[in-house]
Parts: sequence; structure tokens; C-alpha cells
Amino acid sequence: MLYALHELGYQAAMPSRLAARAARDWLNWPGNPWGGTDWGRQTAAGAELFGDATRRYTKPKWGIDTVPVNGADVRVRPVTVWSSPWCRLVHFARDRSDLRRAGLREFQPAVLLAAPLSGHYATLLRGTVEAFLQDHEVYVTDWVNARMVPMQEGRFDFHDYVDHVGEMLRAIGGRPHVVAVCQPGPPVMAAAALMAEDGDPCRPASTTYMGSPIDARLAPTQTNDLAAAKPFAWFQNNMIHTVPPPYPGMMRRVYPGFVQLYSFMSMNRDRHRDAHQRHFANLVRGDGDASQKHHEFYDEYLSVLDLTEEFYLQTIDLVFQRHSLPKGELEHRGRLVRPEQITDIALMTVEGEKDDISGVGQTQAAHGLLPNLPDTMRELYVQPEVGHYGVFNGRRFREEIYPRVRDFIRTHDGR
Repeated sequence: MLYALHELGYQAAMPSRLAARAARDWLNWPGNPWGGTDWGRQTAAGAELFGDATRRYTKPKWGIDTVPVNGADVRVRPVTVWSSPWCRLVHFARDRSDLRRAGLREFQPAVLLAAPLSGHYATLLRGTVEAFLQDHEVYVTDWVNARMVPMQEGRFDFHDYVDHVGEMLRAIGGRPHVVAVCQPGPPVMAAAALMAEDGDPCRPASTTYMGSPIDARLAPTQTNDLAAAKPFAWFQNNMIHTVPPPYPGMMRRVYPGFVQLYSFMSMNRDRHRDAHQRHFANLVRGDGDASQKHHEFYDEYLSVLDLTEEFYLQTIDLVFQRHSLPKGELEHRGRLVRPEQITDIALMTVEGEKDDISGVGQTQAAHGLLPNLPDTMRELYVQPEVGHYGVFNGRRFREEIYPRVRDFIRTHDGR
């Protein structure tokens, strides 16, 4: 019912949204004598804010056309190289002739960026992709919004995520490197452990976990406390809703993206309120650069996708309530996941000192789960002065974190 009411509210606001857009355009028209008045600027700014608050935020475009390599611009083209109803494996193919002109004569290490399946689209990692493209062949898990997957395609759960990681690594071939950003940490480690035990020739050469809840019992945050404090039945009864028509996935039970978004924003309510107040003031004074930066951030932040009921509930159960992986109790399709079987997959963990989603210690717990991995194949790093998103995006990521991850991958690349 909640999902249907949400959609009804969006449709009901359409006439007002169109009127606000028309008023904004009319007041911003250079020939309008009222446009330059205080009343005109404030009214136009208010109309734009109303339109932004009520419009649909669809999946953003990657928008990565070129990347600098050795000081030269190299053209980039996203290509889907493997797919399922739930995910597309996107290879950001760099133009080979441009790479040769940039002085590169051979392929660089292949990296699979495991994007989080936790409410936002993989495009949230745009800055991460751009950084890695300077020195790597980059592949990204581009997850599909669950409401767009018809019921006849079946279920998608935590164990399907584990299987997807293995299948995508085999599609890439060789021994690629994996960088798991936030949520994918546990399923990526499970996939790596199973592939290591099987001696799979496509097992990762290295895994890097960035702000991941490998052991959510350590340094619990507000997110962890909520997951632990509520009984499992509470999540079943309050967080799961049915996709309404006309979406292809109608009747599918999901954890809606808009519910997740409300949870995200409620954690930092004052910060978002202040950001929109500044945006209003910038619109009134005509500060186009500041307004553009605001739009770029919120166009991404407010674009969300739905998770399947089974994936969301299993993640709550296995990762945040039972802590199955660090306790050695995680089973995958009847088979115990044994991280201690990993002996030749290098491990790096990256955490942010001010991370309020995955507290410091939760990610580095991965080192304790791999007792048979040599110390020479480990690296642990905590970045000062960054929160959760700063671990994989922003200036400090580009200047301080990424160079360390790049050098770690180069050191353990088996080619």
C-alpha cells in the first residue's frame, strides 16, 4: 500500500510541478521585467526547489567520455560484457590507439569494482571509476532496479550476489582484482573463499574492501544499532512493500529505494536542510556554479533503486544480526564458507576515520578471517578526516587513498 501511495503522490503533484516549472522559466526569461526583482528571484528559486523536490530522479548517466592517462585524453566507451536479469557487467573500454599515443603498449591490471547494492545506482562510483581508469581495465557491477525485473525472472538473494561475483570474474578471465565498496564486502569475501577452495583459475589476484561491514559487531554505528535493536520480524513487516503497476516488476516484494533514501537523509537531516537553504540563497543571487554543484550531487544522491525482499532481509539477517561470516557460520547453498582457505589472494582494507556507516574496525576485521594469508600480501589503511563516502570519492580519495590501492594492485598483479 505504501508504494502505491507514494506513486499516487508523485502523479498527483504533476500539475503543480509543471506549473512551478513554467513559473520558473517565465521569471528567468531575460525579457521579463519582474525577473530581476527580489520577488521575482525568490519566487523563481522557490519554484525550482519545489520542482526538484517532487520530480522523478531516474538513473544518472555515467557521463565518462574521456579519461586522462599520462597527460593525454583517452576516449572511453562503456560496453556490457556479461549480463543477467539483475546486473550488467560494464567494461569501460579505453581506446587502444589513444592508449598507445599515451605511451601504453600493454594491458593494465583488470579491476572489478563491486558496486554496493544498497539503494543507490552504481553511478555513485563515477569518481571511483574515473580514478581507476587512469591505470586499469575497469569493470563495474551495474545493478538493475528490482522494480524493473518481471516476476517470471524469479528471486535474487544474498547467495545470488555471491554467484554473480564468481560468474563475472570468470567472464573477465585471468585473475582480476576486486574492489568491494561498502555493502559487497561479505558476499565478495564469500565468493573469493569458495573460488580459492576450488582452485578456480579466475579467483581474484587481490581483494580490496572499502568501508565494508565485514564484522558489523565492531565499532557499531547508528545503522548497525538499528539493525541489531529491531527483531527480524520488524524488518519483514515494516520495510517490505509491493511494486505497483505499471512497472515490469509489479507484484514483486521489495525494499523500496525511497524508503532507503528517507533513512539515509534522516541520519543527516540538518546537513540536507542547510544544503537546500544555501541552494535557495545561491539561486536568488544567481550563483550558477554553486547551484550546478548542488544539482550534480543531489541528482545522484536522490536517484535510488529497489532491492528484492529476499536480498534485503538476508543481508539484515546474515550480516547485521547473526554476523555469520566473521563467526564462521556462513553457508552458501549448503556449503560452509571458509575464508581461511584463502592463501594467495592479497588483501587490502580501507576505512575512513569518520565513517558513520561502517565504523573503523569493521572492515579491517577481514585480516583476522584470513589466518593463512602471508603478511606480505596484506595492507591495512585508515584515512584520516574522511567519512563513508570519502573512502571512495572526493579529493582525499583521489590524492591519498587511490594511489595506495593502485600500488597495492600493481604489487600483487600476477601477470
